[in-house]
Amino acid sequence: MITGSAAMVTERATWSERTAGWIRDAMDVELPLFGVCYGHQLMAHALGGRVDYLPGGREIGTQSIELSSDVAHDPLASALPASFRAHTTHEQSVLEPPPGSAILARSARDPHQLLRYGPNAVSAQFHPEFNADVMRAYIKRKHADMQREGADPQQIFSAVAATPFARRLLRRFSRRHGWSVADG
Repeated sequence: MITGSAAMVTERATWSERTAGWIRDAMDVELPLFGVCYGHQLMAHALGGRVDYLPGGREIGTQSIELSSDVAHDPLASALPASFRAHTTHEQSVLEPPPGSAILARSARDPHQLLRYGPNAVSAQFHPEFNADVMRAYIKRKHADMQREGADPQQIFSAVAATPFARRLLRRFSRRHGWSVADG
């Protein structure tokens, strides 16, 4: 698991660039990798994609995620419905996926919500590990920033909903690779 972070991939921090090198090495031996948010962006960066600030600003709240039309044979995405909800909170995003990666899903604002890099490597911009309470806590924490950016935090807070399919994605990946994940 390559998790989220308050850092930005574009900062090119030493620890982050070392982790990008580790990701490339892990890909060489087909180690199972699942990146989330910052981890998603770092995986894309490490493998030749481009990461920067999401045009239009922050994406936060419960979003509708749409699967790409060509996911029928993907071992993870094929088990998802064509449209499902997921929690997001990010300012940066994958603007250009790495060569050879597959775009599995998108949101209205972010065309690269779910990417596959190889048989054992996938990443999600959205947060499959979040439940509604965690999403609401992030919105409360970012309330002032959201207002300053012209968003309506109360409307976004009120629209938070359960995301059972997004949460199942992480469990399915874990089970596929022999990991144990607690339900929560």
